[in-house]
Amino acid sequence: MFKKLCLVFFLLPLAGSWVHAQFVREYRVAPKEGIETVSLNFSTYKSQTQVKRSSGMDPVSIHGHLLQANILPDFRSSTLKSAVTASLVHKNIESDNLGKSITTKLFSTSNGFDHTWDVGLSSGYRYDLEFNLGMGTADFDLSQLAISTLKIKSASADVSIHNSSTASNLIGMDTLLVTLNMGIVDLSQAQQVQAKKVIIEVNYGEINLNYGLGQTSKGQVIAAVGGGSIYLKLPPESNPVKIRMITTPLCRTSVPDYLRAIGEDVFVTKGYAASDPRLLEFILDVGVGALTIE
Repeated sequence: MFKKLCLVFFLLPLAGSWVHAQFVREYRVAPKEGIETVSLNFSTYKSQTQVKRSSGMDPVSIHGHLLQANILPDFRSSTLKSAVTASLVHKNIESDNLGKSITTKLFSTSNGFDHTWDVGLSSGYRYDLEFNLGMGTADFDLSQLAISTLKIKSASADVSIHNSSTASNLIGMDTLLVTLNMGIVDLSQAQQVQAKKVIIEVNYGEINLNYGLGQTSKGQVIAAVGGGSIYLKLPPESNPVKIRMITTPLCRTSVPDYLRAIGEDVFVTKGYAASDPRLLEFILDVGVGALTIE
């Protein structure tokens, strides 16, 4: 009897580990001579996602840890001449609605999101990326990558976009688009992204924009928050910058003294010139909350 009890207590921890076991999935697009552009559509319902440059030459390499084996992703890819089109779709068969996702985000004490994904890209190709993240966290390291467009959509997520090296994006990005129903967007080292147009919309949450070093090309940034806050770090005042603010009486604003007003809620830096090819133009819109510029 004693031996049986010992066996039971020995197996209980193992049973717990089986319940929480993760399943590994690997997907890749093999390199092929003549490939120049890659379009990737990535969709996951609940996960921690990381995107960065990989050390290999595969146009796309994806490594996933899944908590549930009965929810398997669908990965597809095709190559036509010099262009690769790839997609990964990871759907929730239980179909959590948005209300449940937001409630989970607000009151959960865990940082886990069931699944993790590592998406590896290569420096040798030009990318058009589209991510539908559902709920979770996402980290985009654009260092040493040639990204033409990056579009991110999520019901409830915290998204970080940055560059871990001192080098700029290998090509000037045409469009960076982020839309969240709820969450936080952090855009760091924005001058290295060199995006012509940045559009970030958050219904409820925060937008943090760090343009502390300016950029060498013209750009327009549109940031809007329904309820929450926008924080903008400006480059030195010798850089050409124009800011237009759209606020309500329910929004608290903080604007540095060195900015010069040229119209109602329109401000410019000392280095502003409308014809400057480096002009950085901001349109900042907050309904309820705070808008801070430094």
